[in-house]
Amino acid sequence: MSALDTSVANIILPVVREGFNTNLATVEWVVTIYLIVVSGWLLTFGRLGDMFGNKPLYLIGFGIFILGSLLSGFAPNIYALIVFRAVQALGAAMLFANSPAILTKNFAPEQRGQALGLQGTMTYLGLTVGPSLGGWLTAQFSWHAVFFINVPIGLLGLVMAARFIPRETTTARKERFDTVGALLFTGGIVALLLALNQGAEWSWTAPLTLGLFVGAVLIFAIFIVVEQRSAFPMVDLTLFRSRLFSASAATAVANYICLYAIIFLLPFYLIQGRGYSAQETGLILTAQPLVMVFAAPLSGTLSDRIGSRILATLGMGILAGGLIWLAQLTPSSSVAEIVMPLAVVGLGTGIFVSPNNSALMGSAPRQRQGIAAGILATARNVGMVLGVGLAGAVFSTVQNAAPGPYALYQGIAISFIIAAGIAVVGALMSAVR
Repeated sequence: MSALDTSVANIILPVVREGFNTNLATVEWVVTIYLIVVSGWLLTFGRLGDMFGNKPLYLIGFGIFILGSLLSGFAPNIYALIVFRAVQALGAAMLFANSPAILTKNFAPEQRGQALGLQGTMTYLGLTVGPSLGGWLTAQFSWHAVFFINVPIGLLGLVMAARFIPRETTTARKERFDTVGALLFTGGIVALLLALNQGAEWSWTAPLTLGLFVGAVLIFAIFIVVEQRSAFPMVDLTLFRSRLFSASAATAVANYICLYAIIFLLPFYLIQGRGYSAQETGLILTAQPLVMVFAAPLSGTLSDRIGSRILATLGMGILAGGLIWLAQLTPSSSVAEIVMPLAVVGLGTGIFVSPNNSALMGSAPRQRQGIAAGILATARNVGMVLGVGLAGAVFSTVQNAAPGPYALYQGIAISFIIAAGIAVVGALMSAVR
C-alpha cells in the first residue's frame, strides 16, 4: 500500500500541477512533505516499537495512513493536499519503522534475506501496479481517486495485520523514552532536509538556507552529545561501530537518491516532453518495478548463502549503468529505448535492496530491531528527499539557465549523469562493508 501510494503520488504530479495551476516548486511539496515527515518520525516510532511492541505501532500506523489518504482525496487545493499528505506520512512512518523489525524477529537468520526479499517483492508489486493504476484512475476519474484507492486496501491490510502478526514480548518496557533526543533528531532532520530541498528555490547562499544548514549541524552535534550521556538513548550509537551496519545504511541513502531522481523526473519527460498521457506514462514506468519484483526475492535468498557484499555492490554498479543509459534519452526516443534502461535500473535495485536490508538488520541485536528498522527507513527516506531535491534543483537550474525547447531534456540528462556518479560512490561504499 505504501509503495503504491508513493508511485501514484509521483505519477500525478504534472496533473496536480496543472489542475491547481501551481508551479513546480510548490507541487514538489506533495512528495517532499511526505518524505520529510516520515524521516523526522521514523526513529521515534522505531524506538517506541522496541519499548511497547512493534505490532501496536504498526496497527495504529495503518489507521492514520488510511485517514490521511481519505483526506488527501478530498483536498480542495494544493496547500490542503500538502497538509493531508503530512498526516498520511505520520502513519507511514509507523509502518516503515516497524515492518522490517516484525519480519526480522519472526524469521531465523538463515531465512532473513528471503523474508526481506519477499517483503521487497510486495513493495515492488505496489510500485508496479501504482503507475498504471494511477494513470488509469486519473484518466477515468481524476487524480483524487488515486488516494481513495488506499482506503479499501488499507482496511484490508489493517484486518490482516491484526489477525496474523504474532504478539510479541518486549525487553525494553522498563526503559524510559528519550524525549529530548527525539525532539532534537526530528528538528535536525527537518532543518537539513528543508535546506537541501529548497536550496535551489531560495538560493544556496540565502540566509534562510545557510541558517537551516548551520542549525541542522548544531542540532545534530547536540543530539550526539545527549545520546552519549543518556541512560536510555533514542539511538544506540554503538550500532554504528559496526562497519557492516554503517556501510549498509550509507549505501541505502545513495541507492534511494538515484531511484527517486528517476521516479521524480521521468513523468515530466514522458508527459510534458513527449506528450504521453498519464495512463501511458504509468504503463511505461512499470518496467522498472516489474523487474525488481523478480530480482528482489532471488537476490535475498542468494544473500542468505553468499552474504551481502557481492550482491549489493553488483546491484549498485548495474544501477549506475542504467542511469547513464537513461541520460541518453532524446525527444525522439522510442518506447523500447525508454523501457530498456528502466529495466536495467530495476534489475540493479532489485539485486541491491534485499541483501543490503538483511545485512543491516542482521547486524543489530534483537532488542534493537525497532531502532535498526527506523535507521534503515530513515536512510531510505533521506535518500528519497535528497533524490527529489537534487533532481528538482538540477532540472530547474538547467531550464532557467538555458530556456528553450530542449532545456527539459538537457536538465533530465544532467540529473541522471550526476545520479550515476552517486551510484558509483554507493558501489564503492558497499564494497568495503
